[in-house]
Amino acid sequence: MPEISRRALGALVGGGAVGAVAGTAGTAEAVPVERPFRARPGAASGQRPNILVILADDLGWADLSCYGAPHISTPNLDRLARQGVRFTDAYSGSATCSPTRFSLYTGRYPGRTEGGLAEPIADRSQGLDPNHPTLASLLARTGYATALIGKWHCGWLPDFSPTKSGWDEFFGNFGGVLEYYSKLGQLGAYDLYEGDAEYKDLRYYTTVLTERAVEYVRRDHGRPWLLNLNFTTPHWPWLAEGDEESAAGIAAKIRAAKSQAEIGRALNHYDGGSVAKYTQMVQSLDAAVGEVLGALRRSGQEENTLVLFASDNGGERWSYLWPLSGGKSSLQEGGIRVPAILRWPARVDGRQVSHEPHFSPDWTATLLELAGARPDPAYPLDGTSLAGYLLRGEEPPVRDLFWRVRGNRALRRGDWKYHRDAKGTDHLYNLAEDQREQADLAPDRPELLAELRAAWEKTDRTLLPYPDQRPQPS
Repeated sequence: MPEISRRALGALVGGGAVGAVAGTAGTAEAVPVERPFRARPGAASGQRPNILVILADDLGWADLSCYGAPHISTPNLDRLARQGVRFTDAYSGSATCSPTRFSLYTGRYPGRTEGGLAEPIADRSQGLDPNHPTLASLLARTGYATALIGKWHCGWLPDFSPTKSGWDEFFGNFGGVLEYYSKLGQLGAYDLYEGDAEYKDLRYYTTVLTERAVEYVRRDHGRPWLLNLNFTTPHWPWLAEGDEESAAGIAAKIRAAKSQAEIGRALNHYDGGSVAKYTQMVQSLDAAVGEVLGALRRSGQEENTLVLFASDNGGERWSYLWPLSGGKSSLQEGGIRVPAILRWPARVDGRQVSHEPHFSPDWTATLLELAGARPDPAYPLDGTSLAGYLLRGEEPPVRDLFWRVRGNRALRRGDWKYHRDAKGTDHLYNLAEDQREQADLAPDRPELLAELRAAWEKTDRTLLPYPDQRPQPS
């Protein structure tokens, strides 16, 4: 094995890069150690890239073998990481599904919009305002073809839809969760659509989405394209391909449910799942990504297609999150730190690792810049473009990362993280030394704690209040 530098060793211990050195789980294949990220200036292709954004659902930070999972083999995503850049300090825009999607689609904090205040969206009254500019609508203005395949979770028909918010095409589910075979969703109704019309397909959902994505990337587009490919895998219910009997049981409970709560209990699948079942689901996600990337390669578009893979928030009950604490719905690291991989052969070298902190809205700003699109000045972005860092060798942007979840708050500045938990207690952590957030330095650094708390509150004052926190008319 090549000699490992002190920085690389730190990434192995603290950044989960086990698979980058030892190969995928269950193999003895030796893979060269990642090197710290360095841009390749002057490598302009002269073309605007195609953009493929692949979003996993509730995938934990260390659930890939290239992030250290000892029991999950993800050879396709490991290969994607070797061909590009693996990020150790990537964050979602929020701790649950729909607020993060708002932040990625708009490039803004979820609390800028009414729909983003839902954590997550759970009924037809809430959604992404069709008048709000999105990544898709802004790229479409510059000539991009746009499509969203998979989970939308930014509102239901008739008022909300990807096709009302800038995507030319939509194939997928509107809600936050569905049973993988029957396609019964959280409102108790069938939830697989092509555009605004129901589309009947009772096969395993990951397979259905993969086929549709393969068809899209193989087309002769004639112009650059954006594809948001949003898998529901590995979100509950805990079903892998072949689990039709378990799926039928869940579907029967949904059909028999007499309340929204009963539907939710059926889909949450509290009486199902296991580490082994979750492993199957993650590995099926990896296989699906491999099929899509294989189609992209065979289409001849791989060189100038930017592929971004990430998760919408931290993992749930079966996720492997070590050494992080917390999980989905919390603002501890396990709830918001996610795996993220970027590949763009025309502009970015492979076998690299970046430790620069960033979050979902930064990718919106980055992709707009790379595609030659401009944000709408009436809706200023909260994300900061990473294009200069990734392509021109500029210093990474210096700014605070901000999160707000009902009853919780967090802000990261450099290595320091301020966190207020659900009990109202303020904490201060040095993430460079304590990724697990166990050594609370708030009593030792009261001035820094006060400074970061004030910074959080300054940003919070610019956001919409939660509905039950608004002043009531006298």
